[in-house]
Amino acid sequence: MKTKLLVLIVALMVCAGCASDANVASSNLSKAADMFEIQRRVVFYNGITSDYILVIEGLCSLGNMDPAGELSVTCKVGEDAYKKHFLGLSDNVTYFAEQLEPIGIDVYHYRVIFKPESILPDIDLETSGGQ
Repeated sequence: MKTKLLVLIVALMVCAGCASDANVASSNLSKAADMFEIQRRVVFYNGITSDYILVIEGLCSLGNMDPAGELSVTCKVGEDAYKKHFLGLSDNVTYFAEQLEPIGIDVYHYRVIFKPESILPDIDLETSGGQ
């Protein structure tokens, strides 16, 4: 037991030495955006014509697990109201996301978000009319 604890402590010390302030700040900013705490402007534009195709502003999170060539943007628009946009990217259509206002981030602490209610999902039951 003591050996496992010692290995865990050493591993944590090594990992702590690997994280730069910039990496911790970047990770914490990404988590804050995913919790809809950061105002963003996401602009999609055509690289050939230089035209803006779409601009999305608000408390928005970019898709973290999107397939190549796609981007989803989920925005909080009310207390319990959200909108999700799906966009296709191509060789001439790209995007950039801008954080509109700075927020305070602690570079000495990692931010961990734990939501126990997400472990047990809500289940919607659909049946085929009495069968």
